[in-house]
Amino acid sequence: MTSASADEVLAVLEQEPFRAKSAHMRWQRRSGARALLAWLSGFDGVSWQERWEASPAAACPQRWRREAEAWVNTAAAVRAANIQSGLLMLAAADVIRLSLPWQMDWHTGNLGALVEECRDPDGFARLKEIAGPERWVSAGGGRARRALVRITVAKGGGLADITVGDALEYDAELRRTAHGVSSGGTLYYAWLRELGHLPADAPTTLRFLEKVTGQLTCTQLVDRHPVASPGIRALLVDYLEERRPRLDYSTVDNLARHLTRNFWADIERHHPGLETLHLPAEVVTAWKVRLRTRVQRRRRPDGSIEETVVERADRVMIFIAVRAFYLDIARWASEEPARWGPWAAPCPVKVAETADRKRVARTKARMDQRTRERLPVLETFARAAADHHRQATAHLDIARATEPGGRFTLDGAPYTRGRNPAGAAARDEHGRLVHLDRVEHRAFWAWATVEFLRHTGVRVEEMLEVTHHAMIQYRLPTTGEIVPLLQIAPSKTDVERVLLVSPELADVLATIIRRVRDPKTRLIPLVTRYDDQERQWNAPAPVLFQYNRGGEPSTLNSQTIRDILKETAASTRLTDATGHPLHFTPQDFRRMFITDAIRTGLPPHIAQVIAGHAHINTTMGYHAVYPTETIEAHRAFIARRRTLRPAEEYRTPTEAEWEDFLGHFERRKLSVGTCARAYGTACIHEHAPLTERSLEIAQFSGRMESLGTTFTGREERCSPTRFGSSGGSPVGSAGGDRRPVRAVSADRS
Repeated sequence: MTSASADEVLAVLEQEPFRAKSAHMRWQRRSGARALLAWLSGFDGVSWQERWEASPAAACPQRWRREAEAWVNTAAAVRAANIQSGLLMLAAADVIRLSLPWQMDWHTGNLGALVEECRDPDGFARLKEIAGPERWVSAGGGRARRALVRITVAKGGGLADITVGDALEYDAELRRTAHGVSSGGTLYYAWLRELGHLPADAPTTLRFLEKVTGQLTCTQLVDRHPVASPGIRALLVDYLEERRPRLDYSTVDNLARHLTRNFWADIERHHPGLETLHLPAEVVTAWKVRLRTRVQRRRRPDGSIEETVVERADRVMIFIAVRAFYLDIARWASEEPARWGPWAAPCPVKVAETADRKRVARTKARMDQRTRERLPVLETFARAAADHHRQATAHLDIARATEPGGRFTLDGAPYTRGRNPAGAAARDEHGRLVHLDRVEHRAFWAWATVEFLRHTGVRVEEMLEVTHHAMIQYRLPTTGEIVPLLQIAPSKTDVERVLLVSPELADVLATIIRRVRDPKTRLIPLVTRYDDQERQWNAPAPVLFQYNRGGEPSTLNSQTIRDILKETAASTRLTDATGHPLHFTPQDFRRMFITDAIRTGLPPHIAQVIAGHAHINTTMGYHAVYPTETIEAHRAFIARRRTLRPAEEYRTPTEAEWEDFLGHFERRKLSVGTCARAYGTACIHEHAPLTERSLEIAQFSGRMESLGTTFTGREERCSPTRFGSSGGSPVGSAGGDRRPVRAVSADRS
């Protein structure tokens, strides 16, 4: 149509489906289209599209909105409303194609309905049937329809002519402008896939397109933190290529970061010009000092950035990576001298610097404390999550039972429902907008997460990868009883395992399946999940932890799980030993599961298999030893020891004896200096003259100066009379010595 004459274009606009029902609308469209074609005739070009692009209107939609009437009236006198109607008809008839940036800044509510009715009525009718009436009129459905209309107007043709490149171009335009992805969403792309017009190898979704990088090559991993020396850069790339086949991608990613950003790039920044791995001692020392700390940046509530110098937690891991780098090159140099021999050099990291026992012990103690604080309140937290979900469900039912625009009450607070009948948004008495469907959504998945993790003890990435196919049945060979099992896909250790499904876990899984099942097909939708660790898309699968995101099936991610757990914990108002709010992470449930299992009698090697650990030491590291276990063991030891001692030693003291024992500590405060006498003995310092004590102190100081040695803290442990001018002997020892302390003569040799 863009190459047809003006009369041919006007004739088409008078026919179906472009012919309007009312005579006034037909006149308005016809007059506007005729005037616009007359104005475009004055510009160079073979087709109407070329003439449109040569006109000033194609450059800026804002100028078109302001000056369209003045421009067109130079060719034919017509009203502004007729001109806008004429442009809509020419765009709908594919006479003029409006670019995507032009449409983003040109807001009109009539173009979408006109294109759906005139451009591709059969395609949009089929799409409406696939989407369903409720989703078609929803806010997300409206954004998806607008996206498809814009693409067809800009590229021509119908829905079947839209390509993957067209969708990617539209998605990029949304991200380039200030509209954001939510303005068009990605539902339109999911609808195109359901229509079946896209090729089989097309991306399954456009979600997170700007965040998904895929697996980088070794060269790209090194170039993230540029290395100035060409030789060192080539060596790092070659080293990573040599090690990559034996490592997973996340390990290679971290290794490249340690060797480039944290090691060589840092050395070049402070000591430029180095071309060899044989580093001077002062360079190595300075690098190790800088590596002790790092700058932590946090955003304040006002938007400013706060920088704080903190201790680097992964310092030992960097040392291990650098030491392995040097030792690998030295070992490979004997096998391939020409390739690795020129780079062999003494390792700047010693074996002692890779010892991580102290940090591991501190981490173990900190994690054990988290387990001890959270395990006693786990049932309380689980009940709170269930109550929160029931309350959110009740609120959502009340809101949906209310007419759009009507008022209702939740827990005594008044709310007003929004005008959209397909949504569940409401405003409180202060005008704040609350999406009750989103609140129920997060409350449900918080409950499902708590129940799933506490009954299985799996990792969070394993939970998010559980599919409908993971539930299998096993018949016991002895009794023939059928028991349900849950298959856990290979994760950290690349070892598959199965878990016994308890009745509580079976109820949770059944509830999840009922929620995510498609109401039309009664099947769980196939969804593609992006693996953040391996940086690749998994094959489409009926994942259980999925939800309907604006009409498009989408999986939950680990950050969402952490956020909803934090929200649920905040509602419980539980606190830790310091009085701060008690938060739960997915890993906390794994530690609590293992600790509770071993405490209740499960053998550690069986817990290792259930947890999916490669070594039993890892499993025991998750097991938090409770103080009650230590106390019970100590009490048993005391009971055994009492059986070996005379019974009279353990008789109950009288009131007089008890008062005398307590008064001992009050009388002890009267002594001059520190006395280490046992209970029931006299203090030799209590009535010592001040002159005698001064003489003893002076003699003690003189002896210390003559010896030339500093005995730090000695005075706190021993009596000063031990260091008299003529020597001395101990006056007593701290502890349970019941013998009286005798005064020692000053002239004793």
